[in-house]
Amino acid sequence: MTYAITQTCCNDATCVAVCPVNCIHPTPEEPDFGTTEMLYIDPRACIDCGACADACPVDAIFPADRLTGRLREYETINAGYYTENTAREPGPAVASPNFHTWGEPSFPRSLPSDFAPLRVAVVGTGPAGMYAAEDLLLHTNAEVTLIDRLPVAGGLVRYGVAPDHPATKGAGETFARFHSHPRVRMRLGVEIGRDVTAEELAAHHDAVVYAVGAPADRRLGIPGEDLPGSVSATSVVSWYNAHPETGADAVPLSAERVVVVGNGNVALDVARVLVTDPAALAGTDIADHALAALSGSRVREVVLLGRRGPEHAAYTASELLALKHLPDVDLVVDDRDPRTGAAIDAAAAGEKAALLRDVAREAVDWTRPPAPDRRRIVLRFHSAPAEALGTDAVRAVRVTEDGSEAGTEIGAELLVRAIGYRGVALPGLPFDEATGTVPHEAGRISGMPGGYVVGWIKRGPSGGIGANRACAEETVGTLLADAVAGALPKPTGTSAEFRRLARSRSKGLVDARGLAAIDRTERARGREAGRPRVKLATVPELVAAARGSRRRRPV
Repeated sequence: MTYAITQTCCNDATCVAVCPVNCIHPTPEEPDFGTTEMLYIDPRACIDCGACADACPVDAIFPADRLTGRLREYETINAGYYTENTAREPGPAVASPNFHTWGEPSFPRSLPSDFAPLRVAVVGTGPAGMYAAEDLLLHTNAEVTLIDRLPVAGGLVRYGVAPDHPATKGAGETFARFHSHPRVRMRLGVEIGRDVTAEELAAHHDAVVYAVGAPADRRLGIPGEDLPGSVSATSVVSWYNAHPETGADAVPLSAERVVVVGNGNVALDVARVLVTDPAALAGTDIADHALAALSGSRVREVVLLGRRGPEHAAYTASELLALKHLPDVDLVVDDRDPRTGAAIDAAAAGEKAALLRDVAREAVDWTRPPAPDRRRIVLRFHSAPAEALGTDAVRAVRVTEDGSEAGTEIGAELLVRAIGYRGVALPGLPFDEATGTVPHEAGRISGMPGGYVVGWIKRGPSGGIGANRACAEETVGTLLADAVAGALPKPTGTSAEFRRLARSRSKGLVDARGLAAIDRTERARGREAGRPRVKLATVPELVAAARGSRRRRPV
């Protein structure tokens, strides 16, 4: 029996580190790492030890002979990677935490033993920030202050992962271990630029790591884009994940047909959630207001527009497979453009376009309304939105092919743009408007000694949860090298002074004890409803839950 990696692979390579026989590829040392959609287990080399499954933070690894339903395909997908890479041979056994030769312990990323503990602030508690914090806590004696503008931690794990991907959300449990670490101080509900300046933050810490992500969305730049009924995927994702800055009425669901522009994983997430049976979502942590709205939704059809052909689709194969197996939802390819079918038929085994070979094809008649008794998702390639039509609200979208003036009018009262995220400038930090990132060198902010970046604000909005591990390692490595070289400015304020400053500026400040109280409250609400948790959806609710904890001396 061998193991196989499945849909929820996060690519953070924790499994690679514990494998005793080097059967998981690509590894961080190999050129393919970071470019493949997931990691793969070589069935020829796997020894069935299960170390990878135990270490996986997102429960993506299972014995191949126990895969059921749509996950069965992953046995072939894992083996296929090695068939296509015929030059790859099973690697030799390597040292790992489970199989190793004993010797003197080595911590190559640690600071010298006589080095005073660094005080490092990490701004942002999503995956990027938490990987940086984890690296510092495990490999140095640093004291870490975790800061977030929201009164709850989690970032994109809490507010960006679709509710029907609970295994992926499991990464949050791994990060949560560090919330109560003895060398961690949490200052949630503190916004840089509003409550505390970047200069004040730097004055109280040896170094500051900014992990603020890319919270804005890219615009289409078409007429009618600002009409009511035209929303960003960012808003839709925040809406169904109970983000406190997105209202319960942010997404109107009175339309029978929705047009989603984009064919990346976020676009597929939005489409899938909009047509999934609400009963299947009722056992997740989806926002109460979203579940109620979806239960009364009139949406029967979601059209995904892709500018390029199926051979160049941005979604991952695993997300497309999930779409193909969505219960009681039809998946259709609009093949009115002959290039679409030709690309699917010509695709080699293992290519994403080949996964569409058994999907129904239809030259969709957009003058007809969606069927009232079925829900479906339509993939339309070689298409781009040219205009959102309507007077007081969106009523249709004019779609063109290859930039031609003539186009097709698709009736839809909801238009969702899902064409990518974008970073925003943070007061006190340099910012590159062209790339939407903070200028840096190996994570060191340009012209800002003691300032560092990690995650999407560093490299742009690309890569999933696991990509942030290597990104954080680079930044932390730069930070530690600067510390050893004496290049970090000496802070003028103490940790206690920063705590008092934050409390005086933020009326909704939440610490580790308050965060734990929020978690208990949400889980208790979930138990009452038969769900993993019921999220508190507003800032006042979150702060009230945090303050409901037994008051003790603040940390």
